[in-house]
Amino acid sequence: MTLEFPPTFMWGSATAAAQVEGAGHTDGKEDSVWDAFARVPGAIARGDDLETAVDHYHRSAEDVAIMARLGLDAYRFSTSWSRILPGDAHVNQKGLDFYSRLVDDLLEAGILPWMTLYHWDLPQALEEKGGWANRDTAERFAHYAEVVYGALGDRVRHWTTFNEPFCSSLLGYASGVHAPGRQDPRAAVAAIHHQHLAHGLAVTRLRELGAEQIGITLNLSNAIPLDATDPVDLEAARRFDVLQNRVFLDPVVTGRYADDTLEDLEPFGLRELIHPGDMALIGAPIDFLGVNHYHDDQVSGHPAPGGDGHSGATDRAIASPWIGSENLSFPSRGLPRTAMGWEVNPSGLRTLLVRLGNEYENLPPLYVTENGAAYEDVVSPDGHVHDAERTAYIRDHIQAVSDAIADGADVRGYFVWSLLDNFEWSWGYDKRFGIVRVDYDTFERTVKDSGLEYARLTAEIRERNRATAASAH
Repeated sequence: MTLEFPPTFMWGSATAAAQVEGAGHTDGKEDSVWDAFARVPGAIARGDDLETAVDHYHRSAEDVAIMARLGLDAYRFSTSWSRILPGDAHVNQKGLDFYSRLVDDLLEAGILPWMTLYHWDLPQALEEKGGWANRDTAERFAHYAEVVYGALGDRVRHWTTFNEPFCSSLLGYASGVHAPGRQDPRAAVAAIHHQHLAHGLAVTRLRELGAEQIGITLNLSNAIPLDATDPVDLEAARRFDVLQNRVFLDPVVTGRYADDTLEDLEPFGLRELIHPGDMALIGAPIDFLGVNHYHDDQVSGHPAPGGDGHSGATDRAIASPWIGSENLSFPSRGLPRTAMGWEVNPSGLRTLLVRLGNEYENLPPLYVTENGAAYEDVVSPDGHVHDAERTAYIRDHIQAVSDAIADGADVRGYFVWSLLDNFEWSWGYDKRFGIVRVDYDTFERTVKDSGLEYARLTAEIRERNRATAASAH
C-alpha cells in the first residue's frame, strides 16, 4: 500500500461524553435525554444505561496516557451539556473542572484537544420544554457554547458545534430509535432547522469571543441508485441524498436549502420554520467540515423481494416515510459486513471526499472526524485482542483517504472511531468499536491489534515525511 500524507496531517481518535464518561449523576450532573431514554423499557438493548459507561470521568488521566502511547496528534471529545448546565438551569463548576483537567492533561501529553459541543446529550429539562422542536433551544445552545468557551477557550482552539445532526434530529424525533424517542415528522424537521440555527448562533458568538477554528461534523453517505437507468431508483436515491446529506450540507456550506429539499419537506413545514435572517446565520463561514463516514447506501424505489429490503443499516429505517414511498429499499451489494450489518467499502470514503470538493464551491478543509467498525472481539489466551477485521478496515480506509488527497480532496486529518469500546446508543454495550478494549466489569483497558497497527502506521507516515523533509535540505 502507498500512503502519502502531508507533514501537517492530523492523526487522532474520538469519543463522545455520553458514551464513555459514566458518572451519570455524579458531581451535579443531571439527566440528559439519553439518561431518560434508557429508562424506557425496550429502548436500549438488554436494558443497558449510561450510568457508568466506561468510567472515563474517573479514568481520564489513564486514557490520556493510552492516547500518548498510541502517538495521537489529537483527541476529539465532546462536552456534556447536562453536566455543565444541569437542567439548563445553572453552571456546574465541577462539570467544567472535569473538562478543564482533561484539556490540561491532553496538552501536557502533546495532544491537541478537538472539542465537540453537542454529541446528542440534550438536557432532559429542555426536552420537556419541546427540545429541538422548540426554537428557543437554539438560543439555549448558544448560551451553553458561551459558558464552555469561558472555561476552556484559553486552551482549546478547535470547536465543533454539532456531531451528526442527522441522528439527533431524524433518528431522535421521527423514527424514535434514538433519544428522545419521538415519532413526529414535523418535530423532526423543526429539529433539523433549529439545530442549524443553533450552529449559526454558536458560530457567531464563538467568533466574537475569539475562537480560532470553528466547524461542524456531519455523517455523510453516497446514495447509489440500484439501477442508474431506472427513474424510480434515481428518484429514490435523490430523495435519500437530500435527507442524509444535502439538508445538512447545503444550509451550512451554501447558506440555503436547495429547491428540491424545500419541496420534499414542504409537507412537514420546513418553509414556515425559516425566519428572516436565519439562513445568513446558518451559512456563516466555518473553518473546517468534519466528515463522519462508515458506509454507503445503495437505494431502490422498488420493494426488495422477500424481505424489508434493508441492508443492515438499521438507522436508515427513517427514510421510508420521508421518501414518500413504502417501497424504499436498501438492496445488498454482496459486500463484507461489520457487526452493525454495515457494508465495508473503503472506496466509498474516497468517492465521498472527492465528491464534496467537486460539488461545493468554497468548501472548507475536510477532516474525517469518525471512521471505524464494530466487530465481535474476543480476548485471546495470550491476553490480546487480535481484531484482524478492524485492523484491515482502518488500514484500507486510511488508504482511501490518501487516494482522495491524490485526487485533489483537501483532507487534513483522520480520527478513528472509537478510542474506547463504549455505550453504543440504542445497542447499549452490545457493539464494540474501540481500538482499545474495555472490560465492562473491571474497566480494564487493553489496546487491540487495531490500535497497535494504527500507531505503527501513523508513526511510519510521520517518519517518512521527516526523512523526505531532511533529504530536501
